[in-house]
Amino acid sequence: MPQKRPERGQLPTRDEILAFIAENPGRVSKRDIAKAFGITGSHVRTKLKELLRTMKEEGQIGRTAGRRLEIAGDLPSEMAVEIIDIDDDGRAIAEPLMWHGDTPPPRIPLLPGSRKRGGPAPGIGDRAFVQVRRDGEHWEGRVRRMMEGEAEQIVGVFRNTSAGDRIIPTDRRKGHNFHAQLMPGIAPEHGDLVLAEPLQSRRFGPIEARVVRVLGSWEDTDAVSLIAIASAGIPTHFPEEALRQAADAQPVKGLGKREDLRDIPLVTVDDIDARDFDDAVWAEPTREHGAAWHAIVAIADVAHYVTPGSALDRAAYRRGNSCYFPDRVVPMLPERLSNDLCSLRPGEDRACLAVHLWLGADGNLIRWKFVCGLMRSAARLTYDAVQAHADGNPGELTRDLGADQIANLYGVYAALRGARDERGALDIDRPERKVRMEEGRIAEIGLRHRHDSHKMIEELMIAANVAAASALEDRRHPVMYRIHDQPSAEKAEGLREYLASIGMSLRKSPQLRPKDFAQVLERAAESEFKDAINETVLRSQSQAEYAPENIGHFGLALPRYCHFTSPIRRYADVLVHRALIRAFHLGDGALPDDAGAEFDKVGVHVTATERRAMRAERDAMDRYLTAYLAERLGQTMTGRITSVGRFGVFVRLDETMADGLLPARRLPGGPFHTVEGRQRLEGNGVVYSLGDAVTVKLVEADPVQASVGFDLVEGGTDAPKSRGPRTPPGRDPNPPRRGSKRR
Repeated sequence: MPQKRPERGQLPTRDEILAFIAENPGRVSKRDIAKAFGITGSHVRTKLKELLRTMKEEGQIGRTAGRRLEIAGDLPSEMAVEIIDIDDDGRAIAEPLMWHGDTPPPRIPLLPGSRKRGGPAPGIGDRAFVQVRRDGEHWEGRVRRMMEGEAEQIVGVFRNTSAGDRIIPTDRRKGHNFHAQLMPGIAPEHGDLVLAEPLQSRRFGPIEARVVRVLGSWEDTDAVSLIAIASAGIPTHFPEEALRQAADAQPVKGLGKREDLRDIPLVTVDDIDARDFDDAVWAEPTREHGAAWHAIVAIADVAHYVTPGSALDRAAYRRGNSCYFPDRVVPMLPERLSNDLCSLRPGEDRACLAVHLWLGADGNLIRWKFVCGLMRSAARLTYDAVQAHADGNPGELTRDLGADQIANLYGVYAALRGARDERGALDIDRPERKVRMEEGRIAEIGLRHRHDSHKMIEELMIAANVAAASALEDRRHPVMYRIHDQPSAEKAEGLREYLASIGMSLRKSPQLRPKDFAQVLERAAESEFKDAINETVLRSQSQAEYAPENIGHFGLALPRYCHFTSPIRRYADVLVHRALIRAFHLGDGALPDDAGAEFDKVGVHVTATERRAMRAERDAMDRYLTAYLAERLGQTMTGRITSVGRFGVFVRLDETMADGLLPARRLPGGPFHTVEGRQRLEGNGVVYSLGDAVTVKLVEADPVQASVGFDLVEGGTDAPKSRGPRTPPGRDPNPPRRGSKRR
């Protein structure tokens, strides 16, 4: 029974109520407070009820699942956590899996023996459900059970229904709703976003899930990003020690052993809305070493600040990379580094790791030299401004940099582009969306134009990455390669069959070359099937990975490749920087002697975090687009078919590039069957094929599950008579199709 207090008969103050709840955690109800303070009259009871309601509305207190009162911000007695550190005594330190308070998330030491009998001790990045308890001002936790991967968590909308509490999952692939159970200390309201764990299913009865965290309201403007972040399990807060190390970091003062690059007019070139600038470039014609061009690519010296084994290093490893959403960035490094000390701002001295590149007129690398340097960016340029300068509209660029600077960079680009074309590297032309946000919502969607200025910087970065991989190989030092395998035989055959159906071909060979695919893309450039061919070639490719064993990069047609140019946002690049510092004795921050032995494990981890980020970014964009489209129900739109199956076809809208389903049941001309390898849906006298232009009516847009549905207004072509399905007796072989137009 809760402990009584001496004050009786009078309405307690807020501080007295908070103190009473704190002294009796998890056990206090409104009746307990009334009894403890001797409140008996209906008038005072009504005032107490009003005071408690006000304290709840102002966020001072909340209610547990058992309707007990708790101090807002206290942790529930059971919760989902992630291991973020191992202390000097080998004890795992955890923090709540999701935390959206105003203060940093609490660090929860896990008591010794917190592991499954016979199993390994929890490691950094592992997740678990733990029982937690307060010990004075500190918390301690004991593992109830480990979480086994992403399938063990659900993000959904909490609903109070006449049949009980329900969780509507935001992932439509779950296929069903869940009956909600609440953990102690968790009291979501109707419409809240929640994080839940599915419970072991019984043979009969409803599927249940236990709510472990309330993320916020579905009506909040940041709900879309919260869903993506929570679903993917992306860390959102840095450990206090990592933040302290970042706050204590200082700009590099003086040269020391660094090469002075401050007189070289290096420039950054980024999008107009970029916030961090981690690479800078410069070039000039030369005859040194038999080369035609001398270029410098300077990269922020992240390894100077993020040292091996530090709290910053552990936090960066855990995240693996930065994640980019339409309304925010979840950075790999604290902003003190990513937007300040490691951002190559104009006119400010910045530590860098730079590579001198000497290139022939044919774009091939002749020589390279890596240095730790001190640079001072001459200008912060944008892709649009650089392209305008190259197109004869220089603006103020010439005044700031001199007439030859941009021309020299384009000269290097022409050489590198020639080498790329000679190798036969893939250049898949896939439009990219450009989103403008206002007050947490999409205000405008357009296509991001890919200029030669974009390609110029890409080619310079690729050259620097090749130099890094080659230099480390030459010195026999560990390399975290960026590898890309050739397409599987099955995917190549699928592409071959589709191309044959539209009168094109792909060389039949067990060892396809990048040039084979590049030639297909080149022939498709002027074809009416251009978009469909680019999409199909992209889908036929393997996924790139990070690994210490080199198999080359198929897409770029390169025998060796690694990532060196973005250490602010990719942990793999930090490892390459450390390896270069060690290989060339460039100073502090070198790769430890035994680090290479862990590269297999690290490669798997950073590949997984990259794919996690890609899924989350795609998920957030899909939901934002669905919310944007939800205000346009009933409108007619144009698009193209991007995928075909027995269930129907997926259509990508021309204006927004949003994808939605056109179900077979809504298509005239059924019943349908798919034509193997031809990416088409055939019915009675009508065919719907990959790449076909269609006009559709928007009939469904559900932001919770990011589902978009259409009705057909116009589209479809006449089916070839020789391949059409046999018409059942008594059925019109050419039924009218609502809104269709034969071509």
